[in-house]
Amino acid sequence: MKKHVMILFVILLLAACSNNQEAGEQQTEEPDQQEETDEQNGESEPPEENEEPTHEGVYPLTGEQAKGNADNRVLAVMVNNLSKARPQTGLTKADIVYEALAEGTITRFLAMYHSNSPEEIGPVRSARPYFFQLAAGMDALYTYHGASHAINQQLVNSGVEFLNGSTYDNDGKLFKRVPYREAPHDSYVLPGGVSDVAEAKGYALENEIEPLPFASEGETKLQNGQSVSNVEIVYAQSPQNIVSYHYDETSGKFARSSDGQPTAEYHTDEQVAVENVFIVETGHQIVDDAGRREIDLTSGGEGYLLQKGKLYEVNWQNTDGRILPYQDGEPVSFVPGQTWVNIVPENPGIEQSISVN
Repeated sequence: MKKHVMILFVILLLAACSNNQEAGEQQTEEPDQQEETDEQNGESEPPEENEEPTHEGVYPLTGEQAKGNADNRVLAVMVNNLSKARPQTGLTKADIVYEALAEGTITRFLAMYHSNSPEEIGPVRSARPYFFQLAAGMDALYTYHGASHAINQQLVNSGVEFLNGSTYDNDGKLFKRVPYREAPHDSYVLPGGVSDVAEAKGYALENEIEPLPFASEGETKLQNGQSVSNVEIVYAQSPQNIVSYHYDETSGKFARSSDGQPTAEYHTDEQVAVENVFIVETGHQIVDDAGRREIDLTSGGEGYLLQKGKLYEVNWQNTDGRILPYQDGEPVSFVPGQTWVNIVPENPGIEQSISVN
């Protein structure tokens, strides 16, 4: 009898141990099951303090954090800078603007848009080969209004994808004429109409753009900077064509003016103010009686880079179609934000054309 009781006791003991083991295994599995439930409910463990948050990327022409996808196509627009065309519309929204002489003593702008898209941009003027070379470096849709037959043919042969306002003149979808300006200073492009026209022409609306070089917060390789408050660029003394930048310590930006008047938005009076001013010297050659030019954008040369209230002596090189700053043979970076690139003739030269204080 005692033997049977002992056997029964052992059986019960083994069963209890087995149940306890299963219960322990179930408790071990419960946290995993809870994590799966949390994931299904959109909940997750908070990241550790040293874990960096993930981002969708940065805008390639400003180096600033993107608010969404940053794979849209760059829009490059020829903007008029005659006195009758000022103040312009849309320049404060451009990621980067290139300024160079067009004919005579007057400059013209190539304004590139990627992170922002204003409702309208203009006045829009005719094409120049060196400007669509710059557009090609960003794989941008080059947008202009008219050109000579020879320049139009050069553009077609270049392979650069373009939108010509002469084709869509005042259609109200891609281009319009404004009542407060006289022709030919009254043509404006409507970026909201670009996608339909581009798709009809078989142009891609999205692409991955190699970012311009931008410095991380507090990082710079630039050396020997000179503190500046005002920088003046003389494109021509007669008739007067003087560009100036005033540094504002509060915003950390350089505010731009033309001939003593702020470069501002027509409708809001907001002044153009940018984080980077890049001034480059290069060869210019007049090629016709109208004063049109060829500008050398490949050979490199001297330059100045203005950032955070300082002027740095640099050189420029054409890297994959882009005009970029170098110092002592090494590439240097822009400060995240907007950039204005002033291209000045080698005669009289950068030192003679620019004054600082």
